[in-house]
Amino acid sequence: MMKFNFYNPTNILFGKGMLNELGKQELPGKKALVLISNGKSTKENGYLDRTLEQLKIAGADAAVFAGIMENPLKEAIMEGAAFAKDNGCDFIVALGGGAVLDSSAAIGVMATNDGDLWDYVIGGTGKAMPVKNPSLPIVTIATTSGTGSEINCWGVISNMETKEKIGFGHSSCVPVLSIVDPELMMTVPAKYTAYQGFDALFHNTEVMMSKGVNIMSEAIALSAIENIYKYLPTAVNDGKNLEAREHVAYGSTVAGMTMQLTSTTAQHSMEHAMSAYHHNLPHGAGLIMISYEFAKYFIDKHACDGQFIKMARVMGIPEADKPEDFLTALAALQKECGVDNLKMSDFGFDKSECMTLAVNARETMGGLFEANPCELSDEDCAGIFERSYK
Repeated sequence: MMKFNFYNPTNILFGKGMLNELGKQELPGKKALVLISNGKSTKENGYLDRTLEQLKIAGADAAVFAGIMENPLKEAIMEGAAFAKDNGCDFIVALGGGAVLDSSAAIGVMATNDGDLWDYVIGGTGKAMPVKNPSLPIVTIATTSGTGSEINCWGVISNMETKEKIGFGHSSCVPVLSIVDPELMMTVPAKYTAYQGFDALFHNTEVMMSKGVNIMSEAIALSAIENIYKYLPTAVNDGKNLEAREHVAYGSTVAGMTMQLTSTTAQHSMEHAMSAYHHNLPHGAGLIMISYEFAKYFIDKHACDGQFIKMARVMGIPEADKPEDFLTALAALQKECGVDNLKMSDFGFDKSECMTLAVNARETMGGLFEANPCELSDEDCAGIFERSYK
């Protein structure tokens, strides 16, 4: 509990109106690859134009690549890297939600290294080659609250050919500057606000469950859990409530710190397997579907009772004295946010897939299984999927 290694050199500008401060910052290059999604919101809401204007004020040119989709694909990474090379970009500005922020790390590395992304991926069919050249410097501007990738060096990329969704990162991918402006998050639809908010919540609850939790990661995680619990329902039900957006954004951003200090657990490995096979599944939705049974497995094993009690106490049950209180609080929060009836079957899952998903989770992101507070076999993992299935 008293040992930790924390290195995060990101300059974080957090709060209302902080996008307007970008033009005053010292940027890490002269021409930015501005990375956005292939959707319309960033353009229609004016965030792209505002960002380009701020870059101009700072004296930087820009080239826009609008090719990132939800659950970003390896092919999009390689296209983005080629675009950066062809346009002479010497740094990246990632403007968007989790998919865009995740993609920036992989594009940054592939813009400076030869070969294919899967040459450098560790896990599954990845070749685990060492990254020879550092990534292009990265600036992140978050437009959603969920991933935590705005301040860490990791992203998760899908390979449709091999049905793998694997985390990729390198120390050089830690953003040099991150802008978290809750005003940019007020247009996110209620459903996605909930999905993203629960992703942020589970980053922190998994850190609390992890056998690697320490005094610093626990303190930050509990603060984040408390803020998300208190404010996510309001953000879902009243997206224009800036106070709620600010507090959920806080919980999401500091999750990037907790994940630098302590790994998440196999809950994330399991969801990545789910969306590797069913690419239309939003990451947060998948996490919500398995979260109750995942936590219950470790509660039934009495693997970390005290950690569940601590979480329950900041999730509306201050008198909590048993780990099952966490399940009560989690179920109540999901109901309040309108995500308590999500069904795997609605996203094309069949119950016969459970063992396939369990094996894929371990093969592609087995490292997170090592962080679990006790053993979780393939059979146990498949059982969680089966009990979660609706």
